[in-house]
Amino acid sequence: MNYKYLSLILLFASQAFGQLTWSGQIRTRSEYRDGAGILRLNTYDPALFISQRTRLTSAYKSSRVQFQTSIQDVRVWGQDASTISAADGVRLGVHEAWTEISLVNKKDTILPGFVEYLGIKLGRQELMYDDSRILGNLDWLQQGRRHDALVLKLINKGWRVDLGMAYNQNTDAFQTDGSYYVPGNVLPYVKDSKGNLVAVPAGIIPLVGVTGLSAKNGVASLVNPPSTNALGQNYKSMQFLYLAKNVGKAKWSGVILSDQFGAYSLDSTRNIAGKDTAYVFGRRYHSTVLNARWTIGSNFSAPLAKAWNFNGAIYYQTGKDKDGLLLDAFTSSLAITYQPRNIAYTFGWDVVSGNDAFSSSKTNHRFDPLYGTPHKFWGLMDYFYAGTGSPAGGLSDLYLKSKYVTKNKRFSSGMDLHYFALEADQKAQDGQKINPFLGIELDWVSTYVLNKFSMLEMGFSVMQASDSMESAKGFSPGTTQKQASWAYLQLNILL
Repeated sequence: MNYKYLSLILLFASQAFGQLTWSGQIRTRSEYRDGAGILRLNTYDPALFISQRTRLTSAYKSSRVQFQTSIQDVRVWGQDASTISAADGVRLGVHEAWTEISLVNKKDTILPGFVEYLGIKLGRQELMYDDSRILGNLDWLQQGRRHDALVLKLINKGWRVDLGMAYNQNTDAFQTDGSYYVPGNVLPYVKDSKGNLVAVPAGIIPLVGVTGLSAKNGVASLVNPPSTNALGQNYKSMQFLYLAKNVGKAKWSGVILSDQFGAYSLDSTRNIAGKDTAYVFGRRYHSTVLNARWTIGSNFSAPLAKAWNFNGAIYYQTGKDKDGLLLDAFTSSLAITYQPRNIAYTFGWDVVSGNDAFSSSKTNHRFDPLYGTPHKFWGLMDYFYAGTGSPAGGLSDLYLKSKYVTKNKRFSSGMDLHYFALEADQKAQDGQKINPFLGIELDWVSTYVLNKFSMLEMGFSVMQASDSMESAKGFSPGTTQKQASWAYLQLNILL
């Protein structure tokens, strides 16, 4: 065959079929926890464990379409038997599976000059915007965060506009009763009110008390929390509009997000086991009513002068929360960064509104930072707006951060200092007002790039909590260790 024709065929094939790539990640993290996330009870010992994320990603890209799948396995070393059986469960899952189709781009001749880019991305995907305060992939967690969503994307003349929507359902089975959504991964079994192990009744999320038995006033029992801030309930549907504009080195963005939660009723199922007559209490999701929450806000960043930068954000929540209560909440953030050379200093103040325990208002003033990356903002020990929830009184966080990076960017080291306090007044168990001061946290993190495939990261954090932290986290006075610490060593290999 003529080599000229062969070259033309290969060139055509590369343009027609695009490029398929494979990548992988193994991220192993050893952690020592002595009060990470929540104060350690006096009767408990510190914990040490190793977790691992193993992720394999395939990506295809051509001029008109992109396609990506990401399969991952997340587990703690030793949590499965050395000879795995079906009883150990399945921890291999699909993290991403999406395609993005280019509808119009600036190279088109059909609609020249219409827009620079117009496309649609649909499937399981990460949603990341701005600093990930409201929407982020929460990559610190080994499992990360993703959404089953559709996003329409537009880029033109410095503007970016994303319009997204998501809709969740449990099953596609025939003769399913309506579109009611049980918003969480429910454990297959639960202990009833007398301690008998029974199958979880269909259509409910069981409630479990502090004793481990099903109870009317218990909390939702789930395989894992569906979101941060101990939300306890995934959304039924979500829509958002995101706009951003770059002007020189400054950037403005705004978001309007609405998420809807299925209304529930408290229910119980009787269970007879021998001579015992017991009950499984839970929330039954069998209502066409949706509680709609609205979040509206803006983020702005810009250089102030040489080596100085400003970042500010404010968000407001209204509508109804997942429990049907009226919402009137806000969060704000101000930060100034000074970076003369290869070291940066940041001073900032975050405020997240909460409920005043002395108020008779039935309106909920607790702001929920939605689906962001709380680990990035309110202390690396994850005391706030993470899996262990947050104080009803909100949060005020004054912080000072510093970070050094070498010229070749191979080594970095940073230290953060946080001063935590309640945003709204709270009561102690005796009904008296508690001191708003919650505690001081100091975080240190260093990273070193071993080679182009791997990076070593280590960190150490300490928390000096107050009596108010003990009360805000729901503990009885004097039952916890208020000096907490946490350390980790992580090896991240990317191929």
